[in-house]
Amino acid sequence: MKARQNSREEFCKNVFSTIAGKYDLLNTVLSFNQDKYWRRFTVRQAGLKPGGMALDVCCGTGRMCMEQAKIVGHTGSVTGVDFCSDMLAVAQKDIVNANYSNIIRLVQANALNLPFPENSFDSATIGFGLRNVADIKTALMEMRRVIKPGGRVVSLDLAKPGIWGFKAIYRFYLEQFVPFLGRLGVGQDTPYRWLPESLKLFPHQEKLCELFREAGLNDPRYYELTGGIVAVHVGTK
Repeated sequence: MKARQNSREEFCKNVFSTIAGKYDLLNTVLSFNQDKYWRRFTVRQAGLKPGGMALDVCCGTGRMCMEQAKIVGHTGSVTGVDFCSDMLAVAQKDIVNANYSNIIRLVQANALNLPFPENSFDSATIGFGLRNVADIKTALMEMRRVIKPGGRVVSLDLAKPGIWGFKAIYRFYLEQFVPFLGRLGVGQDTPYRWLPESLKLFPHQEKLCELFREAGLNDPRYYELTGGIVAVHVGTK
């Protein structure tokens, strides 16, 4: 079990190291510029206020962190965690350029073992990260552990649309068009072939709600966006 977990983590780390430099551009292109709306919606569900303390797990290039920094302001703080140093390097550069370096700090760490004490943050978000962790329930339990009572855990990730015709079109897009664009963008299609494969293994929206509940989060619920191609799940400590 441990060997399988380590193998998955190393594979994902290599995937994201490969695409780090063009991750944001490709996200925008592949989502038809919807990724910005998805992040803003996700951050709104976290219930942050000016002066708050936010955590973003699997923060990647820091886009979610910067959305949260806009809300908490200079009297608050945002901590971004990721296990991929190449993604964090891109995030650090962009955070400095956006003048958020006094609000956002970045930590290289694993989502399954967050290096923070209990009740440290007002909320914990994770964007397109639960699909890639080796143990979804453990990651949710860790996020629950480090937020304060009444705080929210919020996940943004790919989902499984239920509309029959749209579902078939979406599947073709993920399995054929996305790897093609990925090959154009980064010179290889392996990272973007992983995207549809990871979605096949990822729980349906209803099942993910159950995992939120099993992780000790109250009132789990989800919102489907853009025809159900992504979903935002929310649970409260």
